[in-house]
Amino acid sequence: MRLGIFLKLFAESIRFAMQVLTSNLLRTTLSLLGVTIGIMLITLVFTLVDSLEKNIKDSLDFLGSNVVTVDKFPFGDGPDPDYPFWKYFRRPNNNYGEYEFLNANLKNATAVTVVGRASSVIKKGSSSLSSTDIWGITYEYKDVYDVAIEKGRYFTQQEIEGGRTVALIGDEVAKQLFPNEEAVGQDIKFKGYKVRVIGVMEREGESFIGTPSSDDRVFVPYKMFTKMYNIGRIFGINPSVAVKGYDDDIGLVELQNEMEGMLRKVRGLRPKDETNFALNRPEALADALGGIFDVLGIAGWVIGGFAILVGGFGIMNIMFVSVQERTKLIGIQKSLGAKNYFILFQFLFESIFLCLLGGLAGILIVYLLTFIPLGNLEVQLSMKNVILAVVVSSTIGVVSGIVPSAKAARLDPVDAMRSA
Repeated sequence: MRLGIFLKLFAESIRFAMQVLTSNLLRTTLSLLGVTIGIMLITLVFTLVDSLEKNIKDSLDFLGSNVVTVDKFPFGDGPDPDYPFWKYFRRPNNNYGEYEFLNANLKNATAVTVVGRASSVIKKGSSSLSSTDIWGITYEYKDVYDVAIEKGRYFTQQEIEGGRTVALIGDEVAKQLFPNEEAVGQDIKFKGYKVRVIGVMEREGESFIGTPSSDDRVFVPYKMFTKMYNIGRIFGINPSVAVKGYDDDIGLVELQNEMEGMLRKVRGLRPKDETNFALNRPEALADALGGIFDVLGIAGWVIGGFAILVGGFGIMNIMFVSVQERTKLIGIQKSLGAKNYFILFQFLFESIFLCLLGGLAGILIVYLLTFIPLGNLEVQLSMKNVILAVVVSSTIGVVSGIVPSAKAARLDPVDAMRSA
C-alpha cells in the first residue's frame, strides 16, 4: 500500500515537473542553469583533482611502494633549517658493504637492493646514444621495484655475483639501436666494454610530470657497474640503498627503526653522535602534494557553492510559483481526502526532480569535457564524483523545495478552492 502511494506521488511529481518545464521553458531553463553550472564546477574540479593526483602518483610509481631508501637529504618538508646545509653534503655515501649488512640482518624487510646510477654513450655499430642512463643493480632489484620484461629474461644470480657483461635495455634504447632487428642476443658497447643484451623492458611511456622511465635506461650487474665508475664515499657516485617492507608494517615504522639502528651500527656511530643519513619513504612526496589537492578541492566547493546557491534560489522561486498556480488544485485534492504529507511530498519530489535534471546536465557536460586532450594528463570521470554530484543535486532539491512544499501542505482546503 505504501509502495503504491509512493509510486503515485512520484508519478504525479514527474508529471507536474514536466508541466513546469514546458509551460515556461525560458524561466525554468534559467533557474536550472545555476544548479547545472554549480554541479558542473564541483564535479569538474574534483574530476581534475582526482585525475591530477592519479597521474602524479602513477608518475611516482618508479619509486616503488612500501620502500625505504637511505639518502643524504630528507624528503617531505626538506632539510632541517636548523641543520647546517653543508653537513648534508659531508655525509658519507652509501656503499656495497652497508647493503650486504642490511640484506643479511634486517628482519622487517622482504628485499634489499643497491642501485648505482651514471650515464654513458651507448654504441652499436655506427649508431650511438649519448647520455644514456646506466643503472647497476643487484639481483633483488626485481623484488623491490616492478620489473616488466617484454622480450628476453632477467639477470641470473650467477650473472649478478660474477659481474658479467650482460644488460637489460629499455624500449626506447632498443628502438634507437636496433630499429629493424631483434635486440636480444646482440652486443652493445659503452665505457670500453662489449655487453650482451639479454632482455628488453616493456615500454612505460612519458609520465605526466616528466619523471624518468625505464625506456631510456640500460641495466647491468652492480659489480660490473663498479668496474666502470668510481664508487667513492664522498666524491664518487652515491649508490642508492632501497629496502622493501611488509604490507602489515603500517607506515613502515618497525622497518625504519630497525634500519636506523643497524645503519648507526655499521657506520660506527656512538649513542651521542648525530645521525649522518636520512631514511625516506617515496610516499612522502605524494603526501606533500596531498595538501595542494585538498586546497583545490575546497576551491571547487566554494566556486561551485555560489553557483548552486543562485540555482537553489531559482528552484525555490519556481516552486513558489508552482504552488501559487496550483492552489485550487491543492484545495480539490485536500477536499477529496489527500493528506498533508501527500501534498508536501508531491512538491518536494518535484523540486528534487528539477535539481537532479540540472545536476545530470552538469555531469553530462563534465563527461563530454573529459574527451578534450590535455597532453599527458588523462582525465576520467569517476563513479565517486558522479554519486557526489547526484547527492548534492538531491540535497539542493530538498533544501530549495522544503519551504514551498510546507506552504502548500498547510493550505486550508476551503480557502485554496476559493482562490482565483
